[in-house]
Amino acid sequence: MQNKQAKMHQNKHQNKNKQHVPVLLDAVLHYLDPQVGESYLDLTAGYGGHASAILDRVGSLTSAVLVDRDQQAVNVLKTMYSDGTVEIRQQDFLTASQELLDAGRSFKLILADLGTSSPHLNEGQRGFAIKTDGPLDMRMDQSQELTAETIVNSYSAAELTDLLRRYGEEPKAATIAHTIVASRPLSQTSELAALVAKAWPGYHRIHPATRTFQALRIAVNDELNLLQQSLPLWFKLLEPGGRIAVISFHSLEDRLVKQALQDVAGERYDAELRLLTKHPVTASSSELVHNPRARSAKLRAAVKIKKKGNSNAYTGKR
Repeated sequence: MQNKQAKMHQNKHQNKNKQHVPVLLDAVLHYLDPQVGESYLDLTAGYGGHASAILDRVGSLTSAVLVDRDQQAVNVLKTMYSDGTVEIRQQDFLTASQELLDAGRSFKLILADLGTSSPHLNEGQRGFAIKTDGPLDMRMDQSQELTAETIVNSYSAAELTDLLRRYGEEPKAATIAHTIVASRPLSQTSELAALVAKAWPGYHRIHPATRTFQALRIAVNDELNLLQQSLPLWFKLLEPGGRIAVISFHSLEDRLVKQALQDVAGERYDAELRLLTKHPVTASSSELVHNPRARSAKLRAAVKIKKKGNSNAYTGKR
């Protein structure tokens, strides 16, 4: 009955969410290996692409918690699961993780897809898109005050240079920063993208403002700080024998995920996790054909080791 209920939710809303195709879905299902009745925590549920597929296999909706800080995404999730069987939280994943841990909760399956959703990139008014004009916003949580416009128009050239280098790994950070300061005020994404393009004449394929937009988005949403603080909490929230998968979209995120996993995994007596992926899993050529957004996605996964002495100790086999 529960499995049919999950399937019904998935089918009912598949057309509504077709604008957002979940990345690395086959890999997520492979490494999380959802089983009937297992509890599930989705820390970046977005528009429910991964969640609906996992809940279809888990069957039990009452043991799932879906988290997202974007009101627009939360509204969609609440429509998908309008009967209230799934717990839906509008929070950043650090706040949600700490509250769940404080409440003594734990989960067999944990997923974090750290990328921006397709609607973010497709809807100009959200300010994430380079090629679609809109306000310099970039807030995932639209109730917060800090926007990309505030940063662009109030940070000094030195502060902007540091931000572009740290979060965008931009080789021409100083040039772009001084150009921004000299061109203020800026209010539209098209204005900023055009300014950055001047620093990279004759560019091909990837727009030269991509690194600048990434840096601003990370700063506006405090993404790396939240991730660094959250990863240890996710490992604590994971039940023995439980699986965790994290999808990152740029080297700064992947570096944090890799280091956090290495800190608690490995061939040593006090290891908490066992890595399921020695190297990050990337999208297949067939997936890239219908979902180009997956080209930069990297998935890392691990399983929580059961303590020795437990007769049901996890052996690495299901």
